[in-house]
Amino acid sequence: QGTRDHPPAQAALRDRLLAAVVACFKRHGAAAIDTPVLELRETLTGKYGEEAKLIYELQDQGGELLALRYDLTVPFARYLAMNKITNMKRYHIAKVYRRDNPATTRGRYREFYQCDFDIAGQFDPMIPDAECLKIVHEILSDLQLGDFLIKVNDRRILNGVFAVCGIPESKFVTTCSTVDKLDKIPWQDVKNEMVEEKGLSHEAADRIGEYVQLHGGLDLIERLLQDPKLSQNKLAKEGLGDMKLLFEYLTLFGITGKISFDLSLARGLDYYTGVIFEAVLLQQENDHVEEPVSVGSVAGGGRYDGLVGMFDPKGRKVPCVGVSIGIERIFSILEQRVKASGEKVRATETQVLVATPQKNLLAARLKLISELWDAGIKAEMFYKKDPKLLKQLQYCEDTGIPLAAIVGEQELTDGVVKLRDVATREEV
Repeated sequence: QGTRDHPPAQAALRDRLLAAVVACFKRHGAAAIDTPVLELRETLTGKYGEEAKLIYELQDQGGELLALRYDLTVPFARYLAMNKITNMKRYHIAKVYRRDNPATTRGRYREFYQCDFDIAGQFDPMIPDAECLKIVHEILSDLQLGDFLIKVNDRRILNGVFAVCGIPESKFVTTCSTVDKLDKIPWQDVKNEMVEEKGLSHEAADRIGEYVQLHGGLDLIERLLQDPKLSQNKLAKEGLGDMKLLFEYLTLFGITGKISFDLSLARGLDYYTGVIFEAVLLQQENDHVEEPVSVGSVAGGGRYDGLVGMFDPKGRKVPCVGVSIGIERIFSILEQRVKASGEKVRATETQVLVATPQKNLLAARLKLISELWDAGIKAEMFYKKDPKLLKQLQYCEDTGIPLAAIVGEQELTDGVVKLRDVATREEV
């Protein structure tokens, strides 16, 4: 049904992954928050555009229409507005719910984790935005998933492009969600959807095509700032000015090598207002391919300056920018990698097994293990009165416990404990 159980080894791998992500968020000074899985239905509706049909709506339970959260961004905006918070840097890792057609091989589920980092507040342009991109760069570099590319664009530049191509403003949002499909389907199919489903003229679609197939860096930004049509458009000019600033900051962070200004990037969600970005993993299919192939998006985000205002009775706005790390997709990749390498992932962190070689020594084990636990040492023992030593040592090998603390009659007499290194069989 698009959900999955995580057995111990998988849960341990996921913990390792989340710990790396949290470490990065904390390194950047973010505080953790948590919000309920349930939100009022009206909180969620009208925020996601075409994707709203995927919201899990619940039946009326006692006078309130509720739904399961669809992402962590809208609840964050609601939280800021409700508590009149105008300045916050937060991260939130939790499950979200989408009534999607599951494609479990690609890490698409109906219940899955999101890992979000957001900066809310009135700041000078592009400084927080640059930090969000730095975070994506750090996390993807830390996890060593292979080569990646972070595509960047700005909703204002896109809207400017639509305007100079003669698209009516009422069709900006729907045109956006069509352009967003360019990474999955060829331009001709995107154009067909624009003309046949969205009602644009052939000429307008072709004019859009000239722009949305461009990608590059600072040079492209400079070129578009000189573009006779675009430079006349106030929105596009603002967006390009900010994009230039962003690239200056990313140059100072030393990460522009992995960044591409890409006019086809649109991101399907309605609430983005400025900079938008998406990170994709690249796979060199084989040596004689010039262009690396994208194997899917592993992070995305952008600026959403209007969302908090939608929840404030007085419409007070709080500018926000944030990023979501696609933890399920990354987890699928790591899982496949662990399988391929034959590496065994330890499901527990036990450091020592307390073992006995003869009968009638349960009391000695209980006393010793209690001392270890009280000293903060991760320890286990067999739940049998008289287990066989071989079985106990075998268990250490099977589960990866590195040490066995053995107390036999001789040890008790001498007042010592024999510590055995399970791998090398050395005893001290």
